[in-house]
Amino acid sequence: MKLSPREAEGYFAKPDAGKAGLLIYGSDAMRVALKRQQVLSALLGEGAEEEMRLTRMPGGDLRGEPALLLDAVKAVGFFPGPRAVFVEDATDVAAPAIITAFEDWATGDAQIIVTAGQLKPSSKIRKAFESHPAAYAVGIYDDPPSRAEVERVLAQAGVNNIPPDAMSAITELATAISPGDFTQTIEKLSLYKRGDDTELALEDIEACAPSSTEAALDDVLNVVAEGRAGEISPLIRRLQSQGTNAVSLCIGATRHFRTLYACAADPGGAAQGVGKLRPPVYGKRRDRILRQAQGWGAPKLQTALTVLTDTDLSLRSAGQTAPAMALVERAMIRLAMLAKSR
Repeated sequence: MKLSPREAEGYFAKPDAGKAGLLIYGSDAMRVALKRQQVLSALLGEGAEEEMRLTRMPGGDLRGEPALLLDAVKAVGFFPGPRAVFVEDATDVAAPAIITAFEDWATGDAQIIVTAGQLKPSSKIRKAFESHPAAYAVGIYDDPPSRAEVERVLAQAGVNNIPPDAMSAITELATAISPGDFTQTIEKLSLYKRGDDTELALEDIEACAPSSTEAALDDVLNVVAEGRAGEISPLIRRLQSQGTNAVSLCIGATRHFRTLYACAADPGGAAQGVGKLRPPVYGKRRDRILRQAQGWGAPKLQTALTVLTDTDLSLRSAGQTAPAMALVERAMIRLAMLAKSR
């Protein structure tokens, strides 16, 4: 049986111990692994491995020894409680062993939990799980996590007392980074707030959020927008050492200045414009964007976008011979000087 994403979320939280099996597949191995961990924890409870109620095996091992799976499913444990056999990274070479195990599966046997990469509808493994009346198949896609998923991760980590603005910031963060990074960030946030019963603040989230190349790019763009020309070259060297190329820097700058222009050109003023940004911005970042938009004004921001468009065209020109990063650096310095002009 195939579960929809909404049905799957409920099943991951409360799996049925009486079912024959569950297939979790998808192109993002981290997303699949996180869902598998959630299911096994909810299905088997604490101490499953110590009590030998969980058997692990690579999917590749079933090519040469297909009976391994059925033997593990039928094995009788020494400890009471639900049992499971986890088959990792399965491909269609494991399908005969899985089909055989399903044919002989009976109530009281271990449940078969299988993870796999992206599987086509014609996959033998998918067909085996989707056609079995007591088994489920779930595809995991690269969609942003739902509010329910975010709340579940927070609850598991013991992070509570979250005001609306902090929850919005956490939800935005969940869509911006990978699932693994998000889970680690929430665990870090839990430790950061340990023993602190005050409301979760935006500053707490910023302190625990992962730093990345995007953070370094934001540093450069803020320096440019605030007219601090002398700080541009060292920051660009830092970005370059992290692997950022000139085109990416130019695209990032154009996006930033378009955001400022959207705020500055709003009929209700920059403060109203920043409130219309999607995704929304909060806290110090919101204040900074508002301050920059008000300082520049719409006319100068139009000039800045023209400079960036010309620079982008130069970078993409077949006849361009000057070093690309030097061209972008010159444009950044020009914009910083424009920020200070009257």
